[in-house]
Order: sequence, then C-alpha cells, then structure tokens
Amino acid sequence: MPKSHYEVLGINRNATQDQIKKAYRKLARKYHPDVSKESDAEEKMQSINVAYDTLSNEEKKAEYDFQLDHPEAFYQSGAQTGTGGFDNAHFYRQGFNQQQSNFSGFEDLFGRFGSGFGGGNYQYQNQQRQQQRSYKGEDQHASLEIEPEIAYHGATQQITLQIPTLNAYGEPEVQRKTLQVKIPKGMKEGQHIRLSGQGQTGIQGGQNGDLYIEIHYKDTARIRVEGADIYYNVDIAPWEAALGQGIEISTPEGKKIQVNVPKNAKTGQQLRLKDKGIPSKVPGHLYLVLNIVYPTAQTEHEQQAYQAFAEAFATFKPRNA
Repeated sequence: MPKSHYEVLGINRNATQDQIKKAYRKLARKYHPDVSKESDAEEKMQSINVAYDTLSNEEKKAEYDFQLDHPEAFYQSGAQTGTGGFDNAHFYRQGFNQQQSNFSGFEDLFGRFGSGFGGGNYQYQNQQRQQQRSYKGEDQHASLEIEPEIAYHGATQQITLQIPTLNAYGEPEVQRKTLQVKIPKGMKEGQHIRLSGQGQTGIQGGQNGDLYIEIHYKDTARIRVEGADIYYNVDIAPWEAALGQGIEISTPEGKKIQVNVPKNAKTGQQLRLKDKGIPSKVPGHLYLVLNIVYPTAQTEHEQQAYQAFAEAFATFKPRNA
C-alpha cells in the first residue's frame, strides 16, 4: 500500500504547519538530488515535494484528509492507487452506480475535486510527480554595532557573517560571507537594513532569502543612543557650573557650538538641544549631560585656593544636603 503524505514526511495528522515545514526541510536536506548519494533520491524528493505541497496548503490538506477518511469512495480492485489515492474512472463506476446508496456525498465530492474526472486534485498531483517545486531560501538576521557619529553622515562598512547552508553532501555547515554594507545617515537604534538575496540559498533553484541587519550604536563613556536621541556627557568646571558661564563643545556630529550652562548647575543635569540628535525623518534630540569635574590641587597656590573656597562656604554641609 502506498504511503500517505503524512508517512512520507514522517509526521502525524495532528502536526502543525510549523512541524510540517520542519519535516520537509529535514528530508529535503537528505534527499535533494543535487546533494544526495542515494539512487532513488529524485523519486523520493518528488514524493516529498508532493506531500509538502498538499499538506502545507490548508485547502488541499482538508481535501486530502477527507480522502483518507472516506477510503471506500476511492477504492479500486482491493488496493488504493497512486500517491493521490484513487482512480477517477473506477470511482465513477463503483462509487456512483453501485454504491450510491452508501455514499450520498458524491456531488459534493465531485465539486471539491474539480470539474470533470481526470482533472482537479488528482491531475494536479500527477503533475507534481513529474516536476519538482522550488522554494525561497530563509531570511537571515544579523546585527551590526557602529559608532554614533555614523548616524550623522552615513558610512560603508565591511562585515563578515556566518550564514548556515548545506554542503555538497546535504549536511548543514556554516559559510563565511563578507559584504560591503552601506549605512545611510539617520538610522535609528534598532532599525534594519535589508540586503536582498543575501540570505539562505533557495531550494531547487528558488529565490535566495534576504539578509536583515539590525543597527546598534556603541555605548561609550561619553555617548549613549536611545532610538533617535543621543545622550552626550559634557565635563564642566566648578566655576562654570556655579556662575552659569557659556562654554564651547564639540558635538557628536563633529561641529563646535556655544552652550550656556545654567547658573548653579549640578552633575547629571541635562540640557536639551532640540532636533540635534539623529537626523531621521523625525529628528531626535541631543541631550547634554553635565558632569562637574574638580581640578586636583597639586601646588601650594592651588591648595590655598581650595582653602579660601572652604572658608567662603563654611556653612555648607555636603553630608546634610
């Protein structure tokens, strides 16, 4: 008795679409004619393709399950015929003329399997036995960590990836692939760049999958990126913080700008520069995170300056603040 599509794929009738897909891929790796050394690889691959084509389509699967549940309607000379499971001409003679009283759903079945015997699902499955179907390769995903400055100008970087594939013997292996990736300016943290056709190789000459590269920005002691916003640590002197002086800074974009430090500023205080973050369609903001840096008193004169400072703020109690 010929194997059912479920037996061909080595699954049960309760298998999910994901399990059907996994079973097909496993068998395709083993019996693909381009890599398999078995003499009947092509024949088995055709059966595998037919089984997968039927079971991966909900409508075709429902028709096939109906066929399995009503074997009396598809029976001929004590044996089922073909991978599809029935002979149309014999079905007409016995299923309708002789067994009409036992099978009242003939007209419904006639409509489900196509207009006219010899057509419909049976003819389609016969065609599938004679040609193998191609499938698109899987999409792949990778991440790339870049400097925050690239967000403002864009860049082209070379990356080397490890892509899973099949060798000449149908065994899984890792292939190293070096690519030139063009990174446009304005990329937000977590956005993707799509490289068409750079994913896994297609099956049976099918189209290659795509490669999606997720962009991440390096966090440093000075810069942190969140979405389209950039947090930039700026060191200031105690007198600049106390007196509220103007200072010049170099932004992550590479430009020098003047910024007014508010009077009595504190460490951790943020100054927002609107639309000066990542220049995306909706620009982010640049947040200057102030960090007060105290000079080291190395000379006697410097120590005296700190002493005078202490005397001027004799009532200041930092542990009680």
